[in-house]
Amino acid sequence: MTQDKLRRKRPKRNALRLLAGVALAAVAVGTALAWRGSGAPQFETVTLTRGAIESSVSAIGTLQPRRYVDVGAQVSGQINRLHVTPGSEVQKGALLVEIDPSVQQATVDASRAALAGLRAQLADQQAQHRLAQQQHTRQQQMLRDDATRLEDVQTAEATLASAGAKIDYLKAQIDQTQATLKADEARLGYTRIYAPMAGTVVSLEAREGQTLNATYQTPNILRIADLSAMTVWTEVSEADVRRVKPGMPVYFTTLGGLGEAKPRRWTGKVRQVLPAPPVPEGKAAGTALAPSTSKVILYTALFDVDNTDSELMPQMTAQVHFVTAAATDAVTVPLPALTPVPGEPGRYTARVLRTDGEAEVRQVRIGVRNRTTVQVLEGLAEGEQLVTGEVARATGVRRFVW
Repeated sequence: MTQDKLRRKRPKRNALRLLAGVALAAVAVGTALAWRGSGAPQFETVTLTRGAIESSVSAIGTLQPRRYVDVGAQVSGQINRLHVTPGSEVQKGALLVEIDPSVQQATVDASRAALAGLRAQLADQQAQHRLAQQQHTRQQQMLRDDATRLEDVQTAEATLASAGAKIDYLKAQIDQTQATLKADEARLGYTRIYAPMAGTVVSLEAREGQTLNATYQTPNILRIADLSAMTVWTEVSEADVRRVKPGMPVYFTTLGGLGEAKPRRWTGKVRQVLPAPPVPEGKAAGTALAPSTSKVILYTALFDVDNTDSELMPQMTAQVHFVTAAATDAVTVPLPALTPVPGEPGRYTARVLRTDGEAEVRQVRIGVRNRTTVQVLEGLAEGEQLVTGEVARATGVRRFVW
């Protein structure tokens, strides 16, 4: 090979070497980038938005009419007629029940006869008193004329005093008989039972022809309730009862709305929390209760709700939520995404994804919280990417692709 030929081939070889070097450098850079990208952490994130959040105490309650009265019989006897049935609407003063008045009427008639007899005796005794008065006056005149004995004068005085005493006694007897007659007439009136309030007959416990015995206790016949307003008797566990306060907002749904897409919600405010749990059946009020480790102690919280549309009925079961705290238009985050700061109660940290793909740790201040969500007052803003988890790092090298 001549010298000229060698000189012509060198530039081609140098160009090939340069191209090979550039290719090897590109492969190395691509491999490094692929390796770096495959080992970088990958995060699961959620975009922060605004919404409503509430913290509540859940409980089960039973609906009862706020105003109701149990109507009973104050006299014994057979029910002659019932003028109402369950569901009847009644006005105050309406006749409800008629009880056989035979015994009570006879008692009233006897008392009236006794009163008439006493009044006749009083008239007779008043006539005797006037006669004794005249005799006493005559004896006094004769005594001044020395025409009578002292013994006759004393007898006339005693007769006059005795006649006056008998009149007082008969008047007392008449007063007593009049009081007895008044009670007998009242018992006769009890044979006709009238509605003490306006409302709906929600239960009827007697039938026509049934005999009532009111000797030892008043037998209940029916219950009248005003269904336009209901009271929810709610059982709150002892672990939550301190969080329930009078005036606290509360809402509930009924079991009948479970199948609906959006169950109806009734709202109200806590009226009262009873200071002691209900007395168990078979246990007298005021007796000490033995401590129990197998049964949760439940306290009763009461609140009222309007029922003008009659959708609520007595004895319905209510799923109650006492709202202890609430916020609207708040930045909310999942509670598991926050990490408590050791040794600093109430302090939390969160990780936010930056634009460069790295996670930034921030301290946050929280507000309302429940079991799953928490309101952020400071440290996070709407629209930021909150890190909720981290995907495992890749272990292999991804193939570089041109």
